Formats: sequence, structure tokens, C-alpha cells
Amino acid sequence: MSFIWYILIGIVAGYLAGKIMRGGGFGLVINLLLGIIGGVVGGWVFSMFGISAIGLIGSLITATIGAVIVLWLASVFSKPRGD
Repeated sequence: MSFIWYILIGIVAGYLAGKIMRGGGFGLVINLLLGIIGGVVGGWVFSMFGISAIGLIGSLITATIGAVIVLWLASVFSKPRGD
């Protein structure tokens, strides 16, 4: 059951990250998928700094920060290169 919670938190985080990154999003579905990946990235980044999330709100904040990072990286690498 906890795996389902992680997915739901990642989806909400992807939605929030899409709102935070105005113009940097890729549409609702892709933002939600990147939010799930962002939850993992956020947990990894926070663990590098010795920070742990407590509870639902902490997990949501961690996943949202990770999703913003993932959306930002995706937007950097997906921009068309002008010749």
C-alpha cells in the first residue's frame, strides 16, 4: 500500500511542479510522470544533505522539489538548438 502512496504523492508533486515552473512544463501527463521520477530524485537529494522527510507533508515537499529539479533538467535538454 505504501508504494501506491508514493505514486500518488509523485503525481501531486508533478502537478505542483508544473505550476511552479510556469512555461517549463510539458503538459499534464508528462509533468505527472516526471513528478513520480522527481519524488525519487528529491529523496536522493535530501538524503545527500542529511535531511529526511517526516509525514505526508514532508514527503510532498521533498517530491515537489525533486519534480521541479527534474522538470528544469528536462526543459534544459529539450530546448531546440537554434542554428
